[in-house]
Amino acid sequence: MVGLLRQSVFGRLAGYEDVNDAERLRHDPAMRWIIGGRAAQGSAASPSQMGRFETRWLAASENLSALADLSGRWIDLVHGRRPPHGIVLDMDSSVSPTHGEQENSVWNGHYACTCYHPLFVFNQFGDLERCALRPGNVHSADGWGDVLKPVVVRYQDKVLRIYFRADAAFAMPGVYEYLEAERIKYAIRIPTNQVLQDRIGYLLKRPVGRPPNEVRRYYANFSYQAGSWTKPRRVIAKVEWHPGELYPRVGFIVTNMSRPAERVVVFYNKRGTCEQWIKEGKGAINWTRLSCRTFAANAVRLQLHTLAYNLGNFLRTLATPEPIKDWSLTSLKEKLIKIGAKVVSHGRYVAFQMAEVAIPRQMFQEILRLIAELRPQPPPAPT
Repeated sequence: MVGLLRQSVFGRLAGYEDVNDAERLRHDPAMRWIIGGRAAQGSAASPSQMGRFETRWLAASENLSALADLSGRWIDLVHGRRPPHGIVLDMDSSVSPTHGEQENSVWNGHYACTCYHPLFVFNQFGDLERCALRPGNVHSADGWGDVLKPVVVRYQDKVLRIYFRADAAFAMPGVYEYLEAERIKYAIRIPTNQVLQDRIGYLLKRPVGRPPNEVRRYYANFSYQAGSWTKPRRVIAKVEWHPGELYPRVGFIVTNMSRPAERVVVFYNKRGTCEQWIKEGKGAINWTRLSCRTFAANAVRLQLHTLAYNLGNFLRTLATPEPIKDWSLTSLKEKLIKIGAKVVSHGRYVAFQMAEVAIPRQMFQEILRLIAELRPQPPPAPT
């Protein structure tokens, strides 16, 4: 089972996300050595074996639940090497277009396509803490508790502070109340309405005089209670006047943070990196390829894609030298993982001879050194 899981995850990290790719990967020397065991001397799993593993065995409810928890367990091991003082959680939904008769694949009017509508939670290091596959026609925040709450439980009593950011789709009283009960600091965008507009009416009047060539920004904060809220909460407004535009751009954020308004806005704006990580998952890992007929099998595929994404992100954040620290997952895949090599087999070892076009010898040695340092230290010898 471990070998099958390794073949599923490492194959996706290398850009082979289809079960049919196992026909070639089963004979690949590098893949066979990664899987280990009998595969190192023979061959890895066939497409039929991989198909049964992913669509039948892992699709069982208890196995799928364990698979969804596995990313969090991996991240906990990483944090054992890189203990964070605080955790910032970004929640967002995305679209996975479908082109067949997949179960629960439904038309979504917002995205204007037939799709699935998965939900993701990332941390500030780019690790995907947890995700869930959902039917295509659900609200963006549907099932937020099933995804967020297990992550919060993992971090309780492990870090000093937990922060949360999300867009206006998650501006719901239930979300606020849960975060406040767990003592989590949050910044969530809320939709505008006439009451909010009236509170900052003095900032919406066009400034007197010739407009400058740069953007002018103004901030305000006040206490506000919507009809569905049980208590007033702090709301921050940002008003931007852009050159050449007749009307200002206005945004509102609800928060329980005490820092100045401008700093809260800066904190919230960093949520955009979450959208960038979702794009990386789509481009480098191709996690939108959910082509199985059953919903459970596609949920398994998404979780396997998640593990491959996290493995690539661990490589980027823990085991890459400074010159390539900022490489995207696509660059890492194409220049470091999915590359050709000449295999020379000797009696006692196998050598992989690779070209130095993308990764020089010294840099590759540094990557191997950084990976070796992540291995657990052997216990001291008895005296």
